[in-house]
Amino acid sequence: MRILAFNGSPRRGGNTDLLLAAFVQGAKDAGAEVRRFDLYQMDFQGCIECGGCDRTGECVLEDDLAPLYPELLAAEVIVLASPIFFYNLTSRTQALIERSQALWVRKYVLKNLPEGRRQGLFLSLGATKGKKLFEGVQRVVRYFFDALGAEYQGGLFYRGVEKRGAIKEHPSALSEAEALGRAVAGGEPPEAWPTIRSSAP
Repeated sequence: MRILAFNGSPRRGGNTDLLLAAFVQGAKDAGAEVRRFDLYQMDFQGCIECGGCDRTGECVLEDDLAPLYPELLAAEVIVLASPIFFYNLTSRTQALIERSQALWVRKYVLKNLPEGRRQGLFLSLGATKGKKLFEGVQRVVRYFFDALGAEYQGGLFYRGVEKRGAIKEHPSALSEAEALGRAVAGGEPPEAWPTIRSSAP
């Protein structure tokens, strides 16, 4: 199984980094081929709405994201991880989502659909404990995965996590992420994956 994972946090060794690492480890342990990308270590920008992809379904911008379009279309599972900043995704995560416009064109304008069933997962956490902390961003993420031709299956969400490394103190977050990675890579259907839910320490 091919899994593509994106870390949208600017803080290396931070909570999102650790959460995604646990998922990746679980997936690798189960035999998956996982490629992970740290968006803040890459040189790319968001969509400039130039219309260059309108006829071809290919983005005209040449940067670190350009070589990943074939991988986005080939991966069986795509995992997006981002902390919540001001009830929103980080800027680099949003830039990645904007750049899916070319793939939206491929799907909805050119009718060039990816083959096979593909899945999308979202891992996220935030410092506050607001009940609606993850509602808005999940709508954005759902449409991102739709543009990629992937079915959004939900994810793991944790409130009240702020200080660097605080996710280690959560009673179950890292083990849940690792277990989810193993289940996904093991080829189990989404309905058999470990409980996907929002939780707080």
